[in-house]
Amino acid sequence: MKRILVALRRRFPLLFAVVAVALLAWPAAVVAQPAEDAYPLKPTIVLVHGAWADGSSWDGVTARLQAAGYPVRVPPNPLRSLPGDSETIADFLSTIAGPIVLVGHSYGGAVITNAAEGNTNVRALVYVDAFAPDEGEKVVDLVGPDSVLAGDPALVFDFVPFPDAPEGDADLYLKEEVFLTGFANGVPVEQARVLWASQRPLVATASNQESGPAAWKTIPSWYVVGTQDQVIPKAQQLFMAKRAGSAVTKVDAGHLSLITKPDEVTEVILDAVRHVSAT
Repeated sequence: MKRILVALRRRFPLLFAVVAVALLAWPAAVVAQPAEDAYPLKPTIVLVHGAWADGSSWDGVTARLQAAGYPVRVPPNPLRSLPGDSETIADFLSTIAGPIVLVGHSYGGAVITNAAEGNTNVRALVYVDAFAPDEGEKVVDLVGPDSVLAGDPALVFDFVPFPDAPEGDADLYLKEEVFLTGFANGVPVEQARVLWASQRPLVATASNQESGPAAWKTIPSWYVVGTQDQVIPKAQQLFMAKRAGSAVTKVDAGHLSLITKPDEVTEVILDAVRHVSAT
């Protein structure tokens, strides 16, 4: 190899000099020019599901956010009690470094309202057909008289006992007709039936527990209003969104807009992300 290099140097002195200079400069150039966006500081987007659903309800939105290059987490919401569920999500948030955009659907909105309080990493809240309670309010009082949940409980829910339940408490499952026509209106019937069969119950007392300090009073918020929502009717959503000072986007959808309108919901979340990235 040494003989070859010497021969090249003698026969092609100018070319050899150019190559040598380039080789000497190359390591420094590599060090000085790291790959673009090698260590991006992007907000982590945390999606919190609501009652009678699970993390899979966010699948369409999750896939779109990941395709856009953002880290996404979808922790399970226990649906056991508002204080306990909020603490569970708050503990999860405490493990995430850097800015967070926190998103909640339905009952998950009440959870993020409590879970974000005091966490300075949470830079934006996004409510999707969700409860945004003030301190001392209860979810059960925010559905409004026109909600499909406001009827006779015996006609709305199936009551299922669970171990060590306080007297009078139970897991609440939505009856099939209520789920298909009220909760999942706008979802194709075959898909809605699958969702009904796999629904996760909410403990009855969780909706009757007072909310703590409202994080939306100090954190900017966005709100997706499903104009055909029968669980949290449009008027109730707009009341909560206006009170929170949220940026409002209306979509022609029922309570499960995150499933039926994933593009629109994703775009609202990205609006919040862009706000966080710009500040």
